[in-house]
Amino acid sequence: MAQCVQSVQELIPDSFVPSVAALCSDEAERLTRRNQLGFAELLKPFCRLTSEVHMRDPNNQLHVIKNLKIAVSNIVTQPPQPGAIRKLLNDVVSGSQPAEGLVANVITAGDYDLNISDRSIKASVPWYSNWKDTLMELKESSLYTATTPWFESYRETFLQSMPPSDHEFLNHYLACMLVASSSEAEPVEQFSKLSQEQHRIQHNSEYSYPKWFIPNTLKYYVLLHDVSTGDEQRADSIYEEMKQKYGTQGCYLLKINSRTSNRSSDEQIPDPWSQYLQKNSIQNQESYEDGPCTITSNKNSDSNLLSLDGLDNEVKVDGLPNNFRAHPLQLDQSSDPSNSIDGPDHVKSASSSHETKKTNTGTIHGACLTLTDHDRIRQFIQEFTFRGLLPHIEKTIRQLNDQLISRKGLSRSLFSATKKWFSGSKVPEKSINELKNTSGLLYPPEAPELQIRKMADLCFLVQHYDLAYSCYHTAKKDFLNEQAMLYAAGALEMAAVSAFLQPGAPRPYPAHYMDTAIQTYRDICKNMVLAERCVLLSAEILKSQSKYSEAAALLIRLTSEDSDLRSALLLEQAAHCFINMKSPMVRKYAFHMILAGHRFSKAGQKKHALRCYCQAMQVYKGKGWSLAEDHINFTIGRQSYTLRQLDNAVSAFRHILINESKQSAAQQGAFLREYLYVYKNVSQLSPDGPLPQLPLPYINSAATRVFFGHDRRPADGEKQAATHISLDQEYDSESSQQWRELEEQVVAVVNKGVIPSSFHPTQYCLNSYSDNSRFPLAVVEEPITVEVAFRNPLKVPLLLTDLSLLWKFQPKDFSAKDSEEVKELVTGEPEMIGAEVISEFLINSEESKVARLKLFTHHIGELHILGVVYNLGTIQGSMTVDGIGALPGCHTGKHSLSMSVRGRQDLEIQGPRLNNTKEEKTSIKYGPDRRLDPIITEEMPLLEVFFIHFPTGLLCGEIRKAYVEFVNVSKCPLTGLKVVSKRPEFFTFGGNTAVLTPLSPSASENCSAYKTVVTDSTSVCTALVSSASSVDFGIGIGSQPEVIPVPLPDTVLLPGASVQLPMWLRGPDEEGVHEINFLFYYESVKRQPKICHRILRHTAVICTSRSLNVRATVCRSNSLEDEEGRGGNMLVFVDVENINTSEAGVKEFHIVQVSSSSKHWKLQKSVNLSENKDAKLASREKGKFCFKAVRCKEKEAATQSSEKYTFADIIFGNEQIISSASPCADFFYRSLSSELKKPQGQPSVHSEKQSLEDAVRLIQKCSEVDLNVVILWKAYVVEDSKQLILEGQHHVILRTIGKEAFSYPQKQEPPEMELLKFVRPENTIVSTRPSIEQLSSLIKTSLHYPESYNHPFHLKSLCLVPVTLLLSNCSRTDVDVIVDLRHKATSQEALEIHGSFTWLGQTQYKLQLKSQEIHSLQLKACFVHTGVYNLGTPRVFAKLSDQVTVFETSQQNSMPALIIISNV
Repeated sequence: MAQCVQSVQELIPDSFVPSVAALCSDEAERLTRRNQLGFAELLKPFCRLTSEVHMRDPNNQLHVIKNLKIAVSNIVTQPPQPGAIRKLLNDVVSGSQPAEGLVANVITAGDYDLNISDRSIKASVPWYSNWKDTLMELKESSLYTATTPWFESYRETFLQSMPPSDHEFLNHYLACMLVASSSEAEPVEQFSKLSQEQHRIQHNSEYSYPKWFIPNTLKYYVLLHDVSTGDEQRADSIYEEMKQKYGTQGCYLLKINSRTSNRSSDEQIPDPWSQYLQKNSIQNQESYEDGPCTITSNKNSDSNLLSLDGLDNEVKVDGLPNNFRAHPLQLDQSSDPSNSIDGPDHVKSASSSHETKKTNTGTIHGACLTLTDHDRIRQFIQEFTFRGLLPHIEKTIRQLNDQLISRKGLSRSLFSATKKWFSGSKVPEKSINELKNTSGLLYPPEAPELQIRKMADLCFLVQHYDLAYSCYHTAKKDFLNEQAMLYAAGALEMAAVSAFLQPGAPRPYPAHYMDTAIQTYRDICKNMVLAERCVLLSAEILKSQSKYSEAAALLIRLTSEDSDLRSALLLEQAAHCFINMKSPMVRKYAFHMILAGHRFSKAGQKKHALRCYCQAMQVYKGKGWSLAEDHINFTIGRQSYTLRQLDNAVSAFRHILINESKQSAAQQGAFLREYLYVYKNVSQLSPDGPLPQLPLPYINSAATRVFFGHDRRPADGEKQAATHISLDQEYDSESSQQWRELEEQVVAVVNKGVIPSSFHPTQYCLNSYSDNSRFPLAVVEEPITVEVAFRNPLKVPLLLTDLSLLWKFQPKDFSAKDSEEVKELVTGEPEMIGAEVISEFLINSEESKVARLKLFTHHIGELHILGVVYNLGTIQGSMTVDGIGALPGCHTGKHSLSMSVRGRQDLEIQGPRLNNTKEEKTSIKYGPDRRLDPIITEEMPLLEVFFIHFPTGLLCGEIRKAYVEFVNVSKCPLTGLKVVSKRPEFFTFGGNTAVLTPLSPSASENCSAYKTVVTDSTSVCTALVSSASSVDFGIGIGSQPEVIPVPLPDTVLLPGASVQLPMWLRGPDEEGVHEINFLFYYESVKRQPKICHRILRHTAVICTSRSLNVRATVCRSNSLEDEEGRGGNMLVFVDVENINTSEAGVKEFHIVQVSSSSKHWKLQKSVNLSENKDAKLASREKGKFCFKAVRCKEKEAATQSSEKYTFADIIFGNEQIISSASPCADFFYRSLSSELKKPQGQPSVHSEKQSLEDAVRLIQKCSEVDLNVVILWKAYVVEDSKQLILEGQHHVILRTIGKEAFSYPQKQEPPEMELLKFVRPENTIVSTRPSIEQLSSLIKTSLHYPESYNHPFHLKSLCLVPVTLLLSNCSRTDVDVIVDLRHKATSQEALEIHGSFTWLGQTQYKLQLKSQEIHSLQLKACFVHTGVYNLGTPRVFAKLSDQVTVFETSQQNSMPALIIISNV
């Protein structure tokens, strides 16, 4: 139980005090009424004696009485009505509330901070750490003051207002004060009348009430004298007369009213009466009638009250409406929110007690009394008690004792003898169950059996507990023997209390006596009032002995349906017992507080109910017991609403909705409707106040995305709009990095290779991944779309209506001084900012859904998007919605709102965690996130790009012509349009030469992408030469090939203008799906301070399928036909394979032309052996071509400084495709530039001698060739029974003699795993010796001799054949050559191959060849017999003339030189 102000040793004697009646004459009553008090009320504050009192017991022992108190009350002949008592108790409890504004006394119980006095609420998990120890400490500490004054007031009032009973005499009148005034005509006669009146009331059978202790009641005559108006001499003389008549012990002169009340009082006289008169004395309740009229149920207030379990609302138990027959913790299933508001108007107690307080506080009591008068009253009570009451009690006890002794001698012994005779020596106490359901017999008041009880009660009243106990004990046995159960229970109860109060505690407290008494009262006598008194006393006694568990059990046992108020108070005290135990039971405390709160609620004690639930919430909060939390919050919400604590109600209902609820959908719907109802009432109180924050739906602020610009237009037939950026695209960090790099590239080109420091990548869509540290820039007259991510945590759909953004705008005119003008949406002006409103936005149960809300800016300035504003409601009727018509913006009227409230939710986005400086790393700091605070800038041009006939699928290398349309949809002209892409080889807008060449008829007929010219059939196999500069095609030295200016006419696109440009596309060389990013860059003609440029993105997705595989090699020609070429002939071998799979529907490929492009070489003619001119390749076929290449003429090569390339075309069809024009040359240059970007594997040279490096470089140059081959083809495709002709080109870049080159990139084989070596490698200098391949192409050798030679061996045994050895220097420097004719081959195989012949003459020649010089040596070979011989045995060594180091190695002749020697 909670702490009490009084100890139990003080409480019990104060609860059972001698009762004295007061009977006043009218005149005497008038005198006391001058002080606004009755006579009994006048005495009340002075009824406790200030000194000890002595009396003698029947054994003549002196007995000391301490702190004796008496109770004086007016005689009332009507017994108090039970309804009036109940009303009084109700008022007492409702009038006593926890004190507010006290210093918070937070008690830490382990992980609980429990505030039992309702001053703080905090609880945490886990609960099993050390809370038991802490609770022990807290219990023993002096700080622990969890008091419940309402319970103490209830208990005091309950014990005082107990109606007197026939089976006990504790509150029967022992004496009667007869009061008359000295101002009466005949006071003594008045006393006689009063005495007769008292006698009539006591002894007349008409009056069963009040009850009197013994027939000869003590009469004490009091003469009241008004000092201010009365005659003091007369009073004294009357008093003398009284003393003569009644004796000095039986009368008293009491002087009061020493001052007149109308006199202005200089001194403040204390008012000791107010605290007593606050509690309505039960004696003043005669006016109340019993029955339901005092406590009514307001039937008409609410038609929707529930009838649970078939019980009507009007069923009353103990006069209180009993609406709940279900489990106390059951949630109210009512679906009508008004149920919580206009529920039963249980008890109109709170208001009436407040009225009483008002009247009492307004009156001044004792206005005519001085402090001397106070002392006189106190003295009067002392005199009355010392001289009148106590001697009377002492005498009565002696008389009763004598009667008992005489009775014991006679009848007792007789009784006991017969009982022993019949039933054995010992009479066992019968158990309650044996005594069945009889209340036993009833005794008349003066029955001899009751005398011992009278004596016991008298002893108890004067604190003689030893004697009282022995008397009660004796009486208990007698009553049990005679089956007088009510009397027995009373004796048991008082015996237990007496035993406890005995000084020195000779015996332990007999709790079982109390248990038996309670059970008897409750079950046999059906008297709950007496049972309750037993429980209250016993619980206090057990609590004082720290037997909290037993006390709690006892308190809980008496909770029943007949009185909600009693049950509530007892459950609350039981809860306090649990928290006070040695091992505190925190959860039991909480559970019983809930039960108490429920019963308080039923009893109409709304404030107490709310307090109990709030205290229990401390324990349940945050422990995952969500259903319990929901119940408590729901009840707190309802009770707060009833008490008009609307903010608390809203907060409690809010908690139910925002915690992840495990309730059923129907229950959640009820919660939501209740919440909306309460919220609506709150908002109606202050309709002009700020919009409230709504708890639903959840908003994931971090997922908010902001998009600046118009929505993308859908594709229109063949027109396809640029993809740009939209909110439908997922964020991809890799692609966003690519876009950033593209933008940086183009900005660098525009700014002459330097990215300005003020540059920041353009961000059209801001999300949680973008850099939001700066204020974003938006353009006036362009919409801003905010995507808000909503989530509905409930199982019921939420309907948001009139959903729009909430914003604040500061118009700024950058020329004038700043004028701040703050507009909100509610009063927003559409001239500044227009806002889109979504009329209906439905979020189904547990659904996450995004809403896109637009703002239209019409003015420059600073915009701050604060949040969203909407009406929150739910759908009437069905719980689930099929989703039709639930699209935002379509107001079909399908969803009828049951109720909605207008509110807002703010969008507050936390920025990224800062982690740069040491201070930021050691603390938790977050940067700003400014995505919702755009700066609206001046007008900018806005470009839209459309692609016409843009393909989605191509063959590898296929060329297709499409068109691009550029439209300026703004009011500003745009300029400086450029496009940048990582794949410039994919597309071209054509070079400057595009318009120069006329179209051939068949090209326009077949819609060919190429420029073609009809050729005559004679020039079939020889090359047609043309030239072009890479500058014409936008590929200059050192420029970025990725950044391509778009050739706009006049370089400006005016507002509203559009222009169409051709665009050629070439399918990438690798098959598969390719995403190709284009970034269009443009600027405004007028420079803007904030935004320098704008961009537009487009991602093209192209699927390529395999077409041709081209590989080519180049090698030196050994022939000396073309002398003027100075040995510069090459042979180019081209292999073309059709690797197309049949799915693409390609029937066959035709190779229509092979072109070369180089600064130094050109194809001269085709040397194909087959005469078949038509080069067709069906599926999986391979074709081989061989071409002769020659060096360009010097005059052609001289212009190489201007990057001129020579193009040579070898045609296999009837038309020449001009390879030096668009688009053929464009794609050639683009592939060339992308090839040049790839890193070349050059061996690095670590040598101190620069000359050594130069030597190597010279030798390497010999083997280099700069020749590029372009293969142009047509493919015949059958599609939907129509034949289409596709065309395309492949490029092969030849760099090194003898090395095979491919048209498509080769896959790199992954290197094999090597074993790890744990040895530190030595620094090895990379060898600077050139490779054999490089040296072998330094000198070109050629043997000239007759293929067959006839010789008559029979005439001449030696055959001499002249052979010419041609040596050609391929390098551009002097070379020393050594020719060695000696056979070094010693192996058998080598001899067999070479045959036995010898060179005649000089065996070694040393020559020096100048740059590109050709030298011939005349040799002679000598044969001895016929046969086939290989003349390729001379070994040639070479070194650079100016080098000391000899890089000599054998010049391997690639082809055998065979000669046939035959005999004639």
